[in-house]
Amino acid sequence: MPIINDPAEIGDDLVRGSSLTIGNFDGVHQGHNHLLRVVMDRAAEHGLTSLALTFDPHPLRVIRGHTPPFITPIQQKLALLKAQGLDYVLCLEFTREMAKLSPEEFVERYLVRALSCRHLVIGHDYTFGRGGMGNYDTLLELGEKYGFSTERIEALTINGEVVSSTRIRELIQQGRVDEAKPLLGRDFQVEGTVVEGSRRGGPILNVPTANLEVSDELVPKPGVYAIRAEHKGVSLPGVANVGHNPTFNQQALSVEVHLFDFSGDIYGEHLRVAFVSRLRGEIRFSGIEELKEQIHRDIQEGKRLLLEDGPDDEPNGGRLLCR
Repeated sequence: MPIINDPAEIGDDLVRGSSLTIGNFDGVHQGHNHLLRVVMDRAAEHGLTSLALTFDPHPLRVIRGHTPPFITPIQQKLALLKAQGLDYVLCLEFTREMAKLSPEEFVERYLVRALSCRHLVIGHDYTFGRGGMGNYDTLLELGEKYGFSTERIEALTINGEVVSSTRIRELIQQGRVDEAKPLLGRDFQVEGTVVEGSRRGGPILNVPTANLEVSDELVPKPGVYAIRAEHKGVSLPGVANVGHNPTFNQQALSVEVHLFDFSGDIYGEHLRVAFVSRLRGEIRFSGIEELKEQIHRDIQEGKRLLLEDGPDDEPNGGRLLCR
């Protein structure tokens, strides 16, 4: 299934018409996944092409100039959408000209002429068109005029929580990554490149760490987390510190990762870090020895959570060459 930026790339697959949904899909969470499954089910029932339409940049960044931090950067979002199994994911550039379109102009230009929509699936709170004037009732009326049906999906609830990007973002910012997981359908992740750090981890603390230059906008609340890092397709357990290193009076936010019993030089390489559980908050220690003792306790707790019957001995520092 391709990710495309021009409806013309779909070609003959639109002859049969499309079953589609529109949204920003930040997080591609369980609510979004449910919506996408309905799109694919309707496509299969009626012999249509299944399609998700999203935008880059985010419409609110064009209209207002800002948004809350994204749960998923654009490339991760597109990859997650692709993984759901639709026929196509279409990512259109959102412009000020597009923002000025009336609801009917948007529907006629994009849904009808460009995408041959026969069935549209929307979330319970979806609005569109200039000033957000279009809604479900608007789509019902326009569907009668242009020959498509509209289906509205109510909010999904998991463990008593309404699944929404806003709620997931709140949980992550509060450090409650384990509570965000069932709403996301996966552990929250950040990714980036391993860069030169302050070189305290191995030489001073005897715990080598990878200093990650994160490309994501959203990171969990400062603290220490049990994590799983993906490196060249291999999942590696470890712990990560998100914060400002108050013991060393560091101001800039950093993400430092220690991988259990890992040996290798990974400077300049890519890591994807999945946050499993928060172990503790950020603490200012009286000195290096107190910090070292706490770090080794964090490692043991991380091993207990991630490995269960894993080794009880503390790591000897290994050869993780990234600090």
